[in-house]
Amino acid sequence: MLRVTVLLLILCATSHVAISFTDGLLPNGNFELGPKPSQMKGTKVIDPKAIPNWELSGFIEYIKSGQKQGDMLLIVPQGTFAVRLGNDALIKQRAKVTKGTFYSLTFSAARTCAQEEKLNVSVSPKLEPKDWGILPIQTTYSSDGWDSYSWGFLADSDEIEISIHNPAVEKEDAACGPLIDSVALKVLNPPKRTRDNMLKNGDFEEGPYVFPNTSWGVLIPPNIEDDHSPLLGWIIESLKAVKYIDSDHFAVPQGKRAVELIAGKESPIAQIVKTIPGKVYDLTFSVGDASNSCEGSMVVEAFAGKVTVQVPYESKGRGGFKRARVRFTAVSNRTRVRFLSVFYSMKSDNSGSLCGPVIDDVKLLGVRYPLRV
Repeated sequence: MLRVTVLLLILCATSHVAISFTDGLLPNGNFELGPKPSQMKGTKVIDPKAIPNWELSGFIEYIKSGQKQGDMLLIVPQGTFAVRLGNDALIKQRAKVTKGTFYSLTFSAARTCAQEEKLNVSVSPKLEPKDWGILPIQTTYSSDGWDSYSWGFLADSDEIEISIHNPAVEKEDAACGPLIDSVALKVLNPPKRTRDNMLKNGDFEEGPYVFPNTSWGVLIPPNIEDDHSPLLGWIIESLKAVKYIDSDHFAVPQGKRAVELIAGKESPIAQIVKTIPGKVYDLTFSVGDASNSCEGSMVVEAFAGKVTVQVPYESKGRGGFKRARVRFTAVSNRTRVRFLSVFYSMKSDNSGSLCGPVIDDVKLLGVRYPLRV
């Protein structure tokens, strides 16, 4: 029995066939199983199948935590090893999924040299990518130097190929490119509107996978770069990301998840909902801080139809929240509900990291008997 178990473990570690999974890391998603010395030249991986469960192309390095790049010390957020995607480098893995189901991909990345680093993330059922997006990673939002990014997609097949590609080609340094670690998938269950809330996923509980051993949350990319938002029901409207946070690492007004608006007016979130023209509605929500040293005066601006309300919140950076309400009369059969942070904020820990107000528990309901003034 022991010999059979060992054989199965070896097969899982060395094969490149698609493997079914539950929510969490892809097989060898943290790259802790690495190449043999004969498959490397220095730190460069020279065999396209050297890293178990992954296929490689382009200039790829296998990095150990603490390794130096010039004067820079390369840190790995989880475990000991990560990969560095240099010139035209691509890593890919096949996975068995459920056709017609929404998924979110989460991975951690760190910029190492180029100022305009970006990644092309794609999901392909066969050979041609059906879902793809360009994720800019030149802005670092965490004080650790690493950020986790999410990307959502609808599975068009029962077997897919997930690719992360650095399309850049640096003439001076072929190794220049981002570090990648901890690649995970999560099933997303499409939320529904209820009698208690006309908005979908108003509590933000349905969102991307959050790595349990990281403290920086997950960035949700702008909508223009992502056809399927990993924050189901919500649209990220602008050129900047928002941060998805959990109660294990941050202060959350209600439940397990919330959204931090980290890029001022450049990262609004929105949702379009069916309304009845002339009917009165109440939009209620919580505004707070994530207990992450984000201190000072904050203002969340809420839009509902033609009504705009600014909600101030004085943060001490230690958690807390307050409730707010916007009452409006619908002017059309579809109303856009929208939130943004009026100001940019930075953490008070001297890291220079962007932060902002937290919103949560967003509800929209019709007012049966509105008071007349």
